[in-house]
Amino acid sequence: MNEQSLTQERLLLTELPGPASRALAERRKASVSSAVSVGNDLYIDRGDGAILVDVDGNQLIDFGSGIAVASVGHAAPAVVAAVKEQASRVAHTCFMVTPYAGYVEVCEQLAELTPGDHEKRSALFNSGAEAVENAVKVARAYTGRQAVIAFDHAYHGRTNLTMALTAKVQPYKDGFGPFAPEIYRMGMAYPYRWPTGPEHCAEEAFAEFAAQVHVQVGEEHVAAVLIEPIQGEGGFIVPAPGFLTLLSDWCATHGVVLIA
Repeated sequence: MNEQSLTQERLLLTELPGPASRALAERRKASVSSAVSVGNDLYIDRGDGAILVDVDGNQLIDFGSGIAVASVGHAAPAVVAAVKEQASRVAHTCFMVTPYAGYVEVCEQLAELTPGDHEKRSALFNSGAEAVENAVKVARAYTGRQAVIAFDHAYHGRTNLTMALTAKVQPYKDGFGPFAPEIYRMGMAYPYRWPTGPEHCAEEAFAEFAAQVHVQVGEEHVAAVLIEPIQGEGGFIVPAPGFLTLLSDWCATHGVVLIA
């Protein structure tokens, strides 16, 4: 917590949204593109821990966590200190033009945290969609193949390629086609809804996957298989135990890059 830490509780001083938030909502309509929608009209002024404070002084519990990027909480002292220290040294350079030690250090730490004793290298990107786009580029360049396989219920982003990889038309894809080609979709190992029950899901889902890829795509054409280890937007689906191992082994056998 910082020196002026807030009580970690919901505390309302006005109706929601309050007058200051309502005024900002009107300003947003006049100046921000309607292509950028918002989930509510509660405009945030500051945060502390798990609490956000809006411009009317209402304390709100942050269940969104910046879509899972603020898990250490707001105004965490170590994060604040690191940002201040870095900003006092240099704000930004393009690593590909003028490299710097911090990029290398982050990649070294990622290698230490990643399981396995194999060679590990990283590239850093600004968002999940950008990371997925570049992972597909790497897979296609490495294999010399074009096809990419994604799964039912998947969510991978809102750029053109990642929309093609995403399963849902609503609310993500409607009206934005045509999409990137050479994307193939296969059934997910979804234990809760598997027709013969969860105990058979991994083996049967994998057998179905392998058969469909063989007929619809051809193993020799597949550059990458892209899967969320736990699907989020699709319904927080945990694959049947063993399915990811079967998928990984299949990719290794056929020289396919597994992106997870």
